[in-house]
Amino acid sequence: MSAVKTTRRTTGSAMLDPAIVIPAIGSAFVKLDPRAMIKNPVMFVVEMVAVLTTAIFIKSIVIDGGGASFGFTLQIILWLWFTVLFANFAEAVAEGRGKAQADTLRQTMTNTKAKKLLMEGNYELYEGVPAENLEQGDLVLVEAGDLIPSDGEIIHGVASVNEAAITGESAPVIRESGGDRSAVTGGTMVISDRIVVRITAAKGNSFLDRMIKLVEGAARQKTPNEIALNILLAGLTIIFVFATVTIPSYAAYAGGQISVVVLAALFVTLIPTTIGALLSAIGIAGMDRLVRFNVLAMSGRAVEAAGDVDTLLLDKTGTITLGNRQATAFRPVSGVSEEALADAAQLASLADETPEGRSIVVLAKEKYGLRGRDLAELSATFVPFTAQTRMSGVDAGHSSVRKGAVDAILNYVNGGGSRAVASGNAVRALHPGMSDAAREISAIADEVAKAGGTPLAVAKDGRLLGVVHLKDIVKGGIRERFAELRRMGIRTVMITGDNPMTAAAIAAEAGVDDFLAQATPEDKLKLIRDEQAKGKLVAMCGDGTNDAPALAQADVGVAMNTGTQAAREAGNMVDLDSNPTKLIEVVEIGKQLLMTRGALTTFSIANDVAKYFAIIPAMFLAFYPQLGVLNVMQLESPQSAILSAIIFNALIIIALIPLSLKGVAYRAVGAGALLRRNLLIYGLGGIVIPFAGIKAIDLAITALHLV
Repeated sequence: MSAVKTTRRTTGSAMLDPAIVIPAIGSAFVKLDPRAMIKNPVMFVVEMVAVLTTAIFIKSIVIDGGGASFGFTLQIILWLWFTVLFANFAEAVAEGRGKAQADTLRQTMTNTKAKKLLMEGNYELYEGVPAENLEQGDLVLVEAGDLIPSDGEIIHGVASVNEAAITGESAPVIRESGGDRSAVTGGTMVISDRIVVRITAAKGNSFLDRMIKLVEGAARQKTPNEIALNILLAGLTIIFVFATVTIPSYAAYAGGQISVVVLAALFVTLIPTTIGALLSAIGIAGMDRLVRFNVLAMSGRAVEAAGDVDTLLLDKTGTITLGNRQATAFRPVSGVSEEALADAAQLASLADETPEGRSIVVLAKEKYGLRGRDLAELSATFVPFTAQTRMSGVDAGHSSVRKGAVDAILNYVNGGGSRAVASGNAVRALHPGMSDAAREISAIADEVAKAGGTPLAVAKDGRLLGVVHLKDIVKGGIRERFAELRRMGIRTVMITGDNPMTAAAIAAEAGVDDFLAQATPEDKLKLIRDEQAKGKLVAMCGDGTNDAPALAQADVGVAMNTGTQAAREAGNMVDLDSNPTKLIEVVEIGKQLLMTRGALTTFSIANDVAKYFAIIPAMFLAFYPQLGVLNVMQLESPQSAILSAIIFNALIIIALIPLSLKGVAYRAVGAGALLRRNLLIYGLGGIVIPFAGIKAIDLAITALHLV
């Protein structure tokens, strides 16, 4: 069972899971350290008030034995400390999910042994070393059943890799040397074949190391909105400090006296302790929800920004498409059967180790049952592809087969005498004496190009046979997902280095709103900056080194896990499933984080206002009998009023911990509708619930004679 899956399983019942709750209780006490509490101004003030009242209480015991209000004062102090501890507990539970996963990952990394090669090229001579001792540039052999010890790049071989330990998905994936599928991640397992991996991560800075730090929350920093909200809460706290310190003078004027402990309790019940206690837990839980969707956020800032994304830019190759061109059809010229074309194309591709070559062999086998042949038995010689000839093939006896770019094959068939010139559309300039087959080839090539594919011409013994249609395969279900993004108000733009015709075809098939063709890294960077200059928040999905500048510039840079190390380091999120439409979940979680924070802030402020009007009349009734008309709840006494309020203040934090961890349910609504909903549900609830809760507690403590 993967660590991610374990996280998913415990999420729904995190409050009941002993593996999370028990350590969180201990952590709640550890977090009482003022150096930790100072990060949360509101709860730091509550802790200082609790310390002050405790000191006063101890002094009263030493001097006069505690006085007549011993029991009442003790209850107030205990509930003040409980309030602080419950706030710490909420944060500890949120952190506990990540720590449980981090422990599993750390154990995996610590226990992994690596087969470090002693000599490059000799795959049998190696020594066993701990994975944590590997250094950048080391070569390791990984065989079936072995864990890949650290991040690296396959330099030899192809293997099936189970990435469940990282992505949570059990379906294995193919990783191979060369191309976009050569990157491997530490902690994943090879389940077939063997590969040689060059370690690319510096010691202590592998993807697994960074993942451990992230899920533990160690790298989490407060977001701008969180900082702004902390400033607001601190401001409200200061206001209530001034309001509270003026109360003794009013009481003295009326001929009465209020104790410091009562004033401290009143102050704590009036300041925004609810949202102050839960603010950190909300942010941590938002990042944790991303982990459950197999996305690692490098900062809470990225999660927040995702909630307001307007434009999504996606690299085509490896992001929208599978990344490798695949043979999808054989298009013969007149007089040539499709099977004959497939047979020749397969023969020319038997020794071709490129993804395109292998796909031709597979397609010929699937469509016509043509099985691969042993080139040695045929006394065949493979002709490799070169940049000069732009074709490859095979010579077997007196027969020769060639496949390659259309203009290169036409030139080859004509003995190199004609200079056929290929353009983005097709062969525009043809030799006057060219055959009908050559003209037909160029026409087929035009059709393939207009459909967004790549034509690969095939010739045998100087005779043109037809064209193999190579196509970038669009990932399944991606069109529907882009439609969903459109409904969320997010504009999608595909960026690619392809020519405009191919880009237009792929864009139409994928269902994106716009595309940028023949894009250089500078073009991608400029497009993002232009969008940001219009006041839009931009998300970028990419997987290549050429995407790194754009990923770094974007407000939300989502790097595909199958991409290069440079891309993963440039982005502020990593999608472990390498699914670009995962941004839907990322956006929803970002919006859910903002909605949860807004909802609980609304509730907290309304809650404080309600407590103010619920408590003050009862407290000052003895001094100002005229306030009796405002004592709508008919609280028993000033002591029961303040004790009921302080108990309610602590219990409401506990009641809201599950909501802060789970988050408010996401709904695709506008800002105005969301504000009305928050005011109706959480604003009205924040006013009504304190009246009912404080009255119920007042009845209980009166019946139990606690005051």
